[in-house]
Amino acid sequence: MTESSATAAATATPAESEAATPVWLRQRGSNHVGMRQFNERVVLQAIRLHGSVPKAELARLTGLTAQTIGLITTRLEEDDLLIRHDRVRGRIGQPSVPLALNPDGAFSVGIKIGRRSTDWLLVDFTGQVRQRLSLAYAFPDADTLLPVIGQNLLALREQLGALAPRLVGVGVAAPFQLGGWHRMLGLSAQQSDRWNHIDLSAEVQAMTDLPVSFAKDTSAACVAELVSGRGRDLKSFLYLFVDTFVGGGLVINSQLHAGIHNNAGAVASLPLQVAQGPDTPPQLISQASLWELEQCFKARGLDPAAAYDERAMQPPFESDTQAWVASAANALAHSVVSATAVLDIDAVVMDGSFCRPLLQRLIDATGAALGRYSWEGLWPAQVMAGSIGSDARALGGAMLPLHANFAPDRDLFLKGGR
Repeated sequence: MTESSATAAATATPAESEAATPVWLRQRGSNHVGMRQFNERVVLQAIRLHGSVPKAELARLTGLTAQTIGLITTRLEEDDLLIRHDRVRGRIGQPSVPLALNPDGAFSVGIKIGRRSTDWLLVDFTGQVRQRLSLAYAFPDADTLLPVIGQNLLALREQLGALAPRLVGVGVAAPFQLGGWHRMLGLSAQQSDRWNHIDLSAEVQAMTDLPVSFAKDTSAACVAELVSGRGRDLKSFLYLFVDTFVGGGLVINSQLHAGIHNNAGAVASLPLQVAQGPDTPPQLISQASLWELEQCFKARGLDPAAAYDERAMQPPFESDTQAWVASAANALAHSVVSATAVLDIDAVVMDGSFCRPLLQRLIDATGAALGRYSWEGLWPAQVMAGSIGSDARALGGAMLPLHANFAPDRDLFLKGGR
């Protein structure tokens, strides 16, 4: 954001701000959200969840009258948020015209800032990724990374050309403490402390005049799974994301459960045994993170980055990978049983930033390890693969501004009913 644009934004009158706001984002109605705008969002959410549907089906799904649906869809078409598909013929009655979200109706940018890489995703109104930028590193240097974040954000905005005014916001997904567990990473306390005192949301907000949202990286990944993946069929589940460090999230009744400190699902810190004597029990992070696999490869003179791609499943990496899978699966199974006993859930969704064959092997091994536990007094939980993959964190970040602008509920992590 340039100095002149920042000054203009800060000094604009309410009338000027209203005039500069795209018509399809302006408040409608007389109350905070406006009944008309709320109904528009209900319609958009129904189409997002169910795909292209005709007006009659929209009336059934939303409970709104046919006349109201007609008025709303006309406005949304005029605002270029909906498009019409070809008429469906061959059925009893008049041919129906399915309505769908216009992919060019709105855009958002999701930025995932991680310990091994940063990803930028330009996402359209349907949730599809239009453009992806990535930067890999051993560990991020703030003085180097922060300027690149701004440069790539500007580049994605410029690529939209005439559609740039339809970019509604930026969502940032990052660990709460990027410098956490610095001893495990081999970092100095100074390197760790630098990141732990950086307000990433504020830093990115200073780079743009767009609104910026922030979420813990694994919570953002869980949001992506909730809205666009397994969450369409599962009401409650524990979410596990295996990355440089393992993390997670928790969904209860189709809503991300954040917890008092917005840290629910922080599985990395789960102890793996009872504390006895002076020694601190190991945590899940020490046995179920790709960092451990990286170190195995590195000790043998192999490329540690192979932990994140298909090479991990091939010689000469495969033997280390198999040993890591066995250890990680045992630790994950212990965590799943513990979570099931406390939360009474029957589903665990596992995903990660590694290749899909390795994900499936880890799920299979975790399932086998779960069979070695006593489930007396409990209902066994099923472990299944997530559907998003390595893009989950950035995609979840991109969903935050889209949800804030177009979903009927005000909770950014709440999935609309269906």
